[in-house]
Amino acid sequence: MIKHIFGPVPSRRLGISLGVDIIPFKTCTLDCIYCECGGTTNLTAARSSFVDAGTIIEELKPFLAQHQTLEYITFSGSGEPTLNKDLKDIIAAIKKITLVPVAVLTNGTLLYLPEVRESLLQADLILPSLDAVSPPVFARINQPHQDLEIGAVIEGMVKFREQYKGDIRLEVFIVSGINDGSAELKKLYEAIKKIKPDRVQLNSLDRPPAYDHVEPLDTGRLEKIAAGWQDLPARVEVIKRAGKRREIASFSRNLENNILNTIDRRPLTIEDLEELTGKKRIELYKYIDILEREKKVIAKIVKDKIFYAPTS
Repeated sequence: MIKHIFGPVPSRRLGISLGVDIIPFKTCTLDCIYCECGGTTNLTAARSSFVDAGTIIEELKPFLAQHQTLEYITFSGSGEPTLNKDLKDIIAAIKKITLVPVAVLTNGTLLYLPEVRESLLQADLILPSLDAVSPPVFARINQPHQDLEIGAVIEGMVKFREQYKGDIRLEVFIVSGINDGSAELKKLYEAIKKIKPDRVQLNSLDRPPAYDHVEPLDTGRLEKIAAGWQDLPARVEVIKRAGKRREIASFSRNLENNILNTIDRRPLTIEDLEELTGKKRIELYKYIDILEREKKVIAKIVKDKIFYAPTS
């Protein structure tokens, strides 16, 4: 039974990516107010052995045999992957059976630990995130575990850059009215100069967040922030979601039809679709994005829940 591999997922940042999820649902060091996976149910900074390398390789091999055009194998999904103490061994095992590059999506909060930095050195691409520098803003937007301190988090990223010779793309998620003020943006700019990523990727809300009253920043404002950061050594870019199916090489007509046929019977939440299709929400959202743009699906809010229904 496949539990930890999903996709391939059409990713805005990574192209055609096969997902590897090595953390129980919503086990994380943060409870970010904008998270598309929902609120964190197990807020922790303690690393543990959730799933081992042997289990991942056993599940991964059939997928690699079927999909020859993968751009990345990506650690992502429903929790913070560096919380898994077996991450180093899992990456090493994957590198032994495939030449597909390995990417790790991480919030970067545990990079202050030498063993966590060591666990990521064999990966080809690391995508950490940094949304705030001021402790009050960090607390408000990321709602961290009590053991985390933003100064140590940033210093951990700086130390990781000194050790790691691969590609680092730092995501900065901007929420209107929280971390988009000039003072916080200046502090983020200075922190990024110290971290020295290869790219800075500005992002904002485009899906239902974990908490209410989270407002996105429009693309024009994001582009203005990016323009003001162009003198950084890193390339600064705004992340935009794919708007057309031709932009996603792995778009599956079968999954599209499954989604449309399912919601045609009655409106469903993303949790309902997960259960009925057997797909993870991170994958389902890619299809819903396109179907909303093509006006085949509409989102409706009913009693604080978001339901997806056919437009016709």
